[in-house]
Amino acid sequence: MTRTCTSPLPPTSPPSLRGALSRRQALGALAAVPAAFHASLWADDASPIRLAQSTALTGPQADLGMPLNQGARAYFSALNARGGVNGRPIELNAVDDGYDVKRSLDNVKGFIEDRGTFAIFNCLGTPMVEAMLPQVIASGIPFFAPLTGAQSARPKNARNVFNIRASYADETAHLVQHLATLGIKRIAVISQNNTFGKDVAQAAEQSMAKYKLTQSAVASIENDASDAGAAASKIAASQSEAVLLGLAGKPTVEFVKALRALRKGMPIYALSVMGASATLKTMGGDASGLNVSQVVPLPTNSIVPVVRDFLADWKAAAASQEPSHLALEGYINARVFADVLRRAGRNPTRAGFIDSAWGLKHHDLGGFEVSFSEGAPNASRYVELTMVDRNGRFIR
Repeated sequence: MTRTCTSPLPPTSPPSLRGALSRRQALGALAAVPAAFHASLWADDASPIRLAQSTALTGPQADLGMPLNQGARAYFSALNARGGVNGRPIELNAVDDGYDVKRSLDNVKGFIEDRGTFAIFNCLGTPMVEAMLPQVIASGIPFFAPLTGAQSARPKNARNVFNIRASYADETAHLVQHLATLGIKRIAVISQNNTFGKDVAQAAEQSMAKYKLTQSAVASIENDASDAGAAASKIAASQSEAVLLGLAGKPTVEFVKALRALRKGMPIYALSVMGASATLKTMGGDASGLNVSQVVPLPTNSIVPVVRDFLADWKAAAASQEPSHLALEGYINARVFADVLRRAGRNPTRAGFIDSAWGLKHHDLGGFEVSFSEGAPNASRYVELTMVDRNGRFIR
């Protein structure tokens, strides 16, 4: 991706002297070369900066992967129309992995072997990211903004891994703090039997201890949701005032439906990963009143500058889907990448990009701030609470 430019001696130098010139003499000789000649040597490379993305464009999690990808494309399209970054367009190559670990590993292996790939961008899913990280870290290629809040995706001392979104622990702490503010003391915690669920359960326990709240009931649900009904019965029979969900996909749908049938008015709080449009559609009326934490602003709130920019670029891109939190997250990730790249100079190297990213502090996109720090697990701590209305839309 980078070009090396040697500094030739002036063509007028005698051959006998050219091999004997000191470094200082060589630099002095180069300084005498006309400016136009220097410009031709160091002219900007106009070739695209190529990014690679492994994500779910088909399969059961395509409702996560598609808007994430389209949001990023909306920003890059608008950016490229303005001349790109330092005169270079950004090209995003998204490869479908169907939310399958093996396919994602094959994709990433290909990305790393392709020396034309500058960085790996916005890959989707905790299982995929966990599996990718060993070869990604070993390769040194920038791994930017994976979509997962898991602690396992935030390895220490991995300078080429950059997480932006708030972690699952951040979201959980926000929800528990909100419940404590409401005066709710007895909270049931339902977690999925996977890494995501365990992160939420652990964070909930720690946050509830901080606010001296009681875990009135605890249950775990398998990924196939086969025990969702039993978990709902356990929670319904408890004296819980609210329930916090560390669930995503089918377990969310089956548990909420079962609990609504038993205790319709029970307040339910969930994390951002359950809020895909397909999940809400499947839940139907049972989704109404559900409280969901989000890691980016409401994508229809044009008062927020970054959202206003997103909506303009989304419209210009003629995207096939409605604006969503996931699309806005993809857009924000793309914008942060471009801002880091811009600071890395006209002919960026991977190492220069990595240094530039770690140097990005308190960078405000317009209502959304990022700050990379090697002592912090993610660049953003943004979390806000939304509710699902009767029409299945998020409101604040």
